[in-house]
Amino acid sequence: MATFVLVHGAWSGAHDFRKVRGPLRAAGHDVFTPSLTGVGERVHLASPQVGLTTHIADVVNCVRYEDLDEIVLLGFSYGGCVVTGALEYIADRVRHLVYLDAFVLEDGEAAGLPGGASGPRVPELGDSWLLPAPIREFDDPETGAWVTARRTPQPIGTFTEPVRLTRPLEDHPFTRTFIKATGEPRPEPAGPFWAAADRVSKSPAWRYREIATNHMIPSNRPEELAELLLELV
Repeated sequence: MATFVLVHGAWSGAHDFRKVRGPLRAAGHDVFTPSLTGVGERVHLASPQVGLTTHIADVVNCVRYEDLDEIVLLGFSYGGCVVTGALEYIADRVRHLVYLDAFVLEDGEAAGLPGGASGPRVPELGDSWLLPAPIREFDDPETGAWVTARRTPQPIGTFTEPVRLTRPLEDHPFTRTFIKATGEPRPEPAGPFWAAADRVSKSPAWRYREIATNHMIPSNRPEELAELLLELV
């Protein structure tokens, strides 16, 4: 039996994985989907003080309080920033690390805001401290309507706070997989997810997989994602 810890993306919540949890549990595995502070069902906790550190603590505390070990830790999209930062505290509990069309950051890097702004930032007087959710496309309109109704603004500090990583990902003993969404045209410049895919697909330290849909993999292809994750265990 494996233990999966699945970390959702920005502007969303644990419901990202509502159709992924079932197949994994039906195969006999434990599944945890911690919700990040200030978004999704925890939107009532949003504040200007919520940053990447807050979300890292959400995941670290889930792992520690549940006393999870030998975990398959997955970060989807922005969740890649969170799982990277969590390694500073729980790397010894990780068996396999998965980035699902996600940011793969190095020490001192941040996800950044649309337009390229990054680094620590304190809102100026009158600034909004929330970043609205962008419009996303979905394979199925009904699924899209359900997910879109649950997307929430997210505190900007989560995008501008840099990750701290004292040890390169490849130096850890756990194995690593990057899963790329390939169902939409590659932009120019490549963007963070394609850049990460280009780098890791050439590295013997990584496994590389693809799913032929757009970025919203957990909603568009939950069964295919679950099957791929089961291959890792």
